[in-house]
Amino acid sequence: MNVLLDECLPARLRLSLTGHSVTTVPRRGWARIENGDLLRLAEKEFDVFLTVDRKLSAQQDVTKFDIAIVLIRARWNRLEDIRPLVPELLETLSHATPRVLITVGKI
Repeated sequence: MNVLLDECLPARLRLSLTGHSVTTVPRRGWARIENGDLLRLAEKEFDVFLTVDRKLSAQQDVTKFDIAIVLIRARWNRLEDIRPLVPELLETLSHATPRVLITVGKI
């Protein structure tokens, strides 16, 4: 899967997502782009968009975008808080479906 990490996620998370091609919003040159525009750009090149932005689904109709969106729910967006969710995240990536928002983790 081609995976895009939102700019609110630690870039080092990409190293834990083995078996996938992962890049970040800033590395792609898309920092500070609003969510709707970002998802329109991302759907052209990526299969999955990872974020911790809990407001995204309220702000955007995810069914309009041909990309799977995975919302990571961790206490903080620090790598040490997200790392325990990596096994669940990898399992989720294996069956992520476009136009669907999937939540990983609990808070």
